[in-house]
Amino acid sequence: MLDALAEVLGDGLPDHLDRVAEFLRRRFTGDYEIDDYGLDPHLTEHVLIPLVQPLYRHWFRVASHGRDTIPPGGALVVANHAGTLPVDGLMLHVDLWEASGRHPRELGADLVFETPVIGHFARKSGVTRANNRDADDLLARGELVVVFPEGFKGLGKPFASRYQLERFGRGGFVATALRAGVPIVPTAIVGSEEIYPLLWDARQIARALGLPYFPFVAQMLALPFLGPVGLLPLPSKWSITYGEPIDTSDLGPDAADDPMVVFELADRVRSTIQDMLTTILMGRQSVFF
Repeated sequence: MLDALAEVLGDGLPDHLDRVAEFLRRRFTGDYEIDDYGLDPHLTEHVLIPLVQPLYRHWFRVASHGRDTIPPGGALVVANHAGTLPVDGLMLHVDLWEASGRHPRELGADLVFETPVIGHFARKSGVTRANNRDADDLLARGELVVVFPEGFKGLGKPFASRYQLERFGRGGFVATALRAGVPIVPTAIVGSEEIYPLLWDARQIARALGLPYFPFVAQMLALPFLGPVGLLPLPSKWSITYGEPIDTSDLGPDAADDPMVVFELADRVRSTIQDMLTTILMGRQSVFF
């Protein structure tokens, strides 16, 4: 039976079975490590990332630009956030992993960790609660920390406002970078805005359920005809572009306590990402090709 299966799947079957056996052996014997924040590199590299890579490579066909600008040590990657569901966080995670071989540490809202199953695997993949203490510690360790300052405002914005950045809050991410003296890497993600075009936000339902928004997306119009298949994200063509890092070391950690410095730097980062998005969109010939 195994010989027949090997003939169908090719000569790589024995090696694949060996890798599966080794993975299971390590899981059952506890031969793997989990860090203080719950990151499980063994599970992430062998299960979670391979599950997402087909979407990254074949569905969204992500093109990555500016990878050589990613600093080798601690850095804060700041990106736009959109798409109704946080698929852009998954794509950025895979892209940074393939670019640097490092596990990016995304800062996530409390709702992420309160969601059954999703919260568990988010922590396993390296997502950490968005608070100053954890962000400061991760940057001090030289980690690559990822933040989406638009938060749920970015995810839940209507399709008519696509690629128009929401406010970046009070600039807490800038203060974090200043305290650590690490560079900020402005990052532009194009493609995420078209996967689930948001037509209407049912705010009353969202308030009743305790959610930041309750989206009605374009795919819901196809449900009577296609069923659940109609809820698949649209296969837009994505690009992820890393800009030149913005140095913060010359300002010093005390600048984190100066509201004007924090606001001005946050506005600079936001303007940089908005300019990057505008430039990329001007050169884009098609949403899907």
